[in-house]
Amino acid sequence: MGDDDEFGEHRPLLFTIAYGMLGSAAGAEDVVQESHLRWIAVDRDTVEHPRAYLVRTVTRQALNHLRAVRARREEYVGTWLPEPIRTAPELSEDVILAESVSMAVLLVLETLNPTERAVFVLHDVFGFTHAEIAASIGKNETAIRQIAHRARRRVRARRRRFEPDSDSTREIVRRFLTASAYGEVHTLMDLLAPDVVQVSGGGKVVAARRPITGAADVARFVVGVLRTTTGATRVEHAA
Repeated sequence: MGDDDEFGEHRPLLFTIAYGMLGSAAGAEDVVQESHLRWIAVDRDTVEHPRAYLVRTVTRQALNHLRAVRARREEYVGTWLPEPIRTAPELSEDVILAESVSMAVLLVLETLNPTERAVFVLHDVFGFTHAEIAASIGKNETAIRQIAHRARRRVRARRRRFEPDSDSTREIVRRFLTASAYGEVHTLMDLLAPDVVQVSGGGKVVAARRPITGAADVARFVVGVLRTTTGATRVEHAA
């Protein structure tokens, strides 16, 4: 098996690990590309287990990336939101995105520090052992167990309490997008919880300084945003 074939075999896993750690498809792609360059340059005789080596490389590169952008995220006005995964055909073939790395979970992971996030993603999402994670991150196994326990407790405390029916969810989203597109404020208010909170942000856009609360204000905000966008703008939902 050639170098590219061997790397390509593990690429879906590597991308998804990086995406889970970073919450950014573009950042994950950069990490995977950097890891590929390191793979090309390494002496293959020194690599006993290619999969373990590549996971370790991607993990360390993702940790470096997280630490590098941490200050920028703290200075950002608004809430730093994960970047939704793109669904273009050439990428969807590469990505193994289950519920464990959904948008909802990525939002929770934003509350963890870089090391906690790496440990949680590797252990609870992908099932790596504490010993394997210790080798990837450069800490002892006891420390990894403690970090995993702390991260798991924080994630569980913030996870949603129930799983909505997927068909019902799609129907509500369809009604929401239709009402938004046609400026039907009252319909939007009926679809939103009375205490709904709208958060602006993401890291690449100008964000509102404060969250918007209440169904009426959020509905008017959504309609107002769509009215000020260009005709080329589309609102979509990826099922």
